[in-house]
Amino acid sequence: MRGWIWNGLMAVALVAAPVVAADKVQVFDLPEGAHPHDAAPAPDGKIWYTAQAQGALGILDPATGKVEQVPLGDGSAPHGVIQGPDGKAWITDGGQNAIVSFDPGSREVSVHPLPEDAAYANLNTAAFDAEGTLWFTGQSGIYGRLDPASGKIEVFDAPHGRGPYGITATPAGDIYYASLAGSYLGRIDTKTGEATVIEPPTPRQGARRVWSDSEGQIWVSEWNAGQLSRYTPSSGAWRSWPLPGASPHAYGVYVDDQDIVWLSDFGANAVLRFDPATETFESFPGSAPDAEVRQINGRPGEVFAPESGIDRLMVIRTDAG
Repeated sequence: MRGWIWNGLMAVALVAAPVVAADKVQVFDLPEGAHPHDAAPAPDGKIWYTAQAQGALGILDPATGKVEQVPLGDGSAPHGVIQGPDGKAWITDGGQNAIVSFDPGSREVSVHPLPEDAAYANLNTAAFDAEGTLWFTGQSGIYGRLDPASGKIEVFDAPHGRGPYGITATPAGDIYYASLAGSYLGRIDTKTGEATVIEPPTPRQGARRVWSDSEGQIWVSEWNAGQLSRYTPSSGAWRSWPLPGASPHAYGVYVDDQDIVWLSDFGANAVLRFDPATETFESFPGSAPDAEVRQINGRPGEVFAPESGIDRLMVIRTDAG
């Protein structure tokens, strides 16, 4: 049972009970038609998600099941969301061609449009470097940076044109991104803004998302190849592991606080847990067919998997049992 109150600014779910409850897994219903794309931890124990089809930032309280959605602006179609060092939600909004922030304290929504001379970027994801600068990608063939203090945005043309997709920061604050259409890993010089292409060993692998582990190694989900790869910057070495199953398609990748790697596999309709120490996979099936988990994120003890195809959010509790 689900009830909604509309107050002109947001929809509040009075009851959003988990549809699956187990020692390790809870799955929460979200507003119908939200199509949650990415998720991120909020600073108060709640979970943010981008309601891409409804132009809103979603806020789920997993303790109570309460859900609310905050509209982000006319034409909004948010893609990625992360928590910034300032505790705000930072959102890549393809619909507004802008970076949007949400302050959970004041509840202020701030829109930072790309420069007027910048074309439509098809904004994707973002990460903060060591200096607190926000870097972001656009599939149309750009990457860029935003200074949160001044609001200044710079946009750069990506090598090989269209494709920049996932992006990550290492513990040292270095920035890497993946190019889905270009099938490469890019390293950004955060001082000059220049990007260096790093070619993975598998041709046309479709590098989609990236995440750094605690040692600064870069984990890559390879959509076309259906595999997980790891790049070690200190040596330049690559390792790759095919995903289990007949027709894997690796979409999201996330490395938790224990350096366990999590992936979404559209081919298996599942979230996969990969242990680098044993080089083994464990599968968590989607809560229904065609769950379509996009990006994965989390915090110590919890992993978030937004099921965009069925308007649900799965929470896997890694400290349970």
